[in-house]
Amino acid sequence: MSLYCVYISMEALMKKILPVFAVIAILLSACGAGNAQPTAISLPTAMPSSTPAPANAPAEVVSGGEAGSERVSSVDGMPQVYIPEGTFRMGGMDPDVQRDEEPVHNVTLKPYWMDKLEVTNAMYTLCVQAGACELPQTLKSETRQSYFNNPEFNDYPVVYVTWYQAKSYCEWAGRRLPTEAEWERAARGDDFRTYPWGDARPDSSHGNFNYFVGDTTRVGNFPAGASPYGVLDMAGNVAEWVADYYDADYYSQNVTVNPPGPGERSEFFNRVVRGGTFQDAFKDIRLANRASVRGSNPSADDIYSADYLGEFSPKIGFRCASD
Repeated sequence: MSLYCVYISMEALMKKILPVFAVIAILLSACGAGNAQPTAISLPTAMPSSTPAPANAPAEVVSGGEAGSERVSSVDGMPQVYIPEGTFRMGGMDPDVQRDEEPVHNVTLKPYWMDKLEVTNAMYTLCVQAGACELPQTLKSETRQSYFNNPEFNDYPVVYVTWYQAKSYCEWAGRRLPTEAEWERAARGDDFRTYPWGDARPDSSHGNFNYFVGDTTRVGNFPAGASPYGVLDMAGNVAEWVADYYDADYYSQNVTVNPPGPGERSEFFNRVVRGGTFQDAFKDIRLANRASVRGSNPSADDIYSADYLGEFSPKIGFRCASD
């Protein structure tokens, strides 16, 4: 066969193959839709040091009292976001609303500061070094045997902490656990959105959920999922302890000004957790979603008992707030 014939045959073959390549490229592109990749942003994060930070040191004010302005804690390096006084609509207002998210009601809150990030392993280590916090109940995570004590995961959320451990940390840092209402307003702002970023169905650029990762991710890694005030990681990664006891019917009590949550009830110590986890489907990372987890009972006789500790999980962490 002449070289000319070979050339003609190869040209004909390529004309047949190229359309196949084009179809494959289109299919691969379609498979990637809805699985966009997040872009990490640089955030100040505390690093453990040999010198414990002083307890209850005041936060440094970085900018004034405008909505979304920030300051940084001199205790643990946590950036905090200013949430102004105002009234917002609280509860579920989307097709996936759950019974304990009703009725929807107006809530008025005084101004406060909310941690921009979930408390990290490195930050929590500072509290342990200061002698004000106990170690997490286990040092691993969902899939990593070495997690809390591994510098590779310094900037990842601390997990396996009880409700009382979260409370103790916030008090050491000069802050407190947020109320459920404060958490929801920091996530929602003053409109009726379903997720912190709006009403768009979440994909993997908005947060760590639906086992896209299968474990925790670095805090602040999903800027596309920021709330109206710029608070991060309020949908997925880890669920977050808040101050309130859980009561499925609490919204019907119509407490509309700085609601503290229901009072303590004998033998019932369940607390609210918010925000969903790295395993949850999209409907469970809605900002109105509420979950009930057994909290700590510091009045229990045995400090090592399940009654004293309550539940803890590789899927639960926390953030703090302050007046």
